[in-house]
Amino acid sequence: MRIDEFNALSPEQAAAVVRPCADIDSFVEALVAGRPYADRDALLASARSAAQAWTAQEVEQALADHPRIGERPDAPTPSAEMSSREQAGVDPADADLLARLAEGNRRYEERFGRIYLVRAAGRTGPELLGLLEQRLTHDPATELEVTRGELAEIALLRLEGVLSA
Repeated sequence: MRIDEFNALSPEQAAAVVRPCADIDSFVEALVAGRPYADRDALLASARSAAQAWTAQEVEQALADHPRIGERPDAPTPSAEMSSREQAGVDPADADLLARLAEGNRRYEERFGRIYLVRAAGRTGPELLGLLEQRLTHDPATELEVTRGELAEIALLRLEGVLSA
């Protein structure tokens, strides 16, 4: 979709385009209300700014829409389809890697009370596992900030993918 097409959408249609990128009401509302954008870069700058203001509660809300690393979502939602493409580096035939990711996910959720979220696009399964193991050493406050940053990075990449130059 081109930026002029995004600008011309109804508020409901524009929200439907943005929400799969990050299911956070304040983010969606800010990007819809900020229209019209001069170009894609202006929209991305607005998205970066909106992501900086995310609260811990908003981050937790958005995590509910993300599958665990190494798992394929069952429901064919726009966000689930994006996640499947992003996790292309995780080989579904590598049973050892999937078992190690599942165990790491379990340990992460036990330690932090939420799913492990990381920008998976462009990373291999072993890289994602290594990042998971490293992040298990964080204290909860540090890990919340890392998760917030990863969520923002994912949202921006998804938004870039939705909007053409």
